[in-house]
Amino acid sequence: MFHSEQANGKWFELSLAEQIGNVGSEVERVIKWKERNKDQMAENAFYRALELWDLSKADPRWRGAKLRELCRLREVFCDAYYGAHEYNTGLDYFAKYCYQFALMANASK
Repeated sequence: MFHSEQANGKWFELSLAEQIGNVGSEVERVIKWKERNKDQMAENAFYRALELWDLSKADPRWRGAKLRELCRLREVFCDAYYGAHEYNTGLDYFAKYCYQFALMANASK
């Protein structure tokens, strides 16, 4: 467990935009470490991003279409990390996607 404080309930206090924006921070770290050929650091950031996505999926507020979107995003993110063979989507897509939610979260404060 990388995010023990969030797993203890704090994560469920965040809006969906805040949650996805935080996932985006880890996605940015994945990209940064991959560019620097720091594979272990990239892998750690990748697993931290997955953990946050899993926490969002466990949030009881997100059901129906929101839950399906979270599940699909996680699936495509894994594919992008491991080579984009199934969906042909790069990691940069997720950085841009999550950034929009981070902007939305900041605008609502």
